[in-house]
Amino acid sequence: MNINQHTLKRKYTFEGKGLHTGKKVVMTVEPAPENFGIKFRRSDLGEAAPLVEASVDYVSATSRGTTLDKEGVQILTLEHLMGTLFGMNVDNALITLDSLEVPILDGSAKIYADAFSADGLQEQPAPRKYLELDHKIVCRNENGSEMVVMPDDHFSVDVMIDFNSKVVGNQYARLEDETDFVKDIAPCRTFVFFHELEPLFKNNLIKGGDLDNALVIVEHPVPQEELDRLAKLFNVKTLERVPEGYLSHTSLRFSNECARHKLLDVLGDIALVGYPIKGKVIAYKSGHSINSVVSRALRAEAIKQFGK
Repeated sequence: MNINQHTLKRKYTFEGKGLHTGKKVVMTVEPAPENFGIKFRRSDLGEAAPLVEASVDYVSATSRGTTLDKEGVQILTLEHLMGTLFGMNVDNALITLDSLEVPILDGSAKIYADAFSADGLQEQPAPRKYLELDHKIVCRNENGSEMVVMPDDHFSVDVMIDFNSKVVGNQYARLEDETDFVKDIAPCRTFVFFHELEPLFKNNLIKGGDLDNALVIVEHPVPQEELDRLAKLFNVKTLERVPEGYLSHTSLRFSNECARHKLLDVLGDIALVGYPIKGKVIAYKSGHSINSVVSRALRAEAIKQFGK
């Protein structure tokens, strides 16, 4: 059975700040013609700036997020938006930003997914082209991360995480045909460990981070003066470590929310292959770095199959 391409039914506008730059950004996501793919435009750079294809060919950095760079035009932290488009089977869209970083919003893909799903998608005349594998792809790195992609007749993802954390524990998440991406994956927020906050700030990252867009995991009890200092930094009245091991500003949306968010990141990075995939992805301790290595390997297979 042939399955056709899809785009959005209308133009959407999202406003917020970039997680790492802290810069305010207005972003639009709008329908695009068949075979257009997903492309980014930087309106702040003028008409001469090139469109940036959502392709692993242009990935230039993978530290705490995925960055595209084409001829000096950068797009930062695109993985949640790309994960939404991929997870909801959107083949063609044009994304315009008036700054360099996609807005972090609430740290998940919920706001994007809710907006797109409320209107549904527009079917297009052209058939989807699926990347089909004839062999297994295996990638490992020095951090103990491992990803395997095996041939299959449909797409699925299994994610396992292990941070050697008593709070998070070993978690597992799965996406298959029956999974409701909008309800089960999109709402899952990014997370950070309490002890990572200071180094991130010192390294000029998470300028746009606040307690509305991330889970903060507190592995061990923290002196109240430290929590008070953090509360002041994030401009909230008070913070405490709840018995479950998280800061008191929020509650978990799922018991395995961290693993589900890692699955969202996997989708966002694999979306940069440029084609829907028939294959089974198994990811252990995944991150943007190994995700991109796998995406490059899949991209090479796509070039063999489709020529681009």
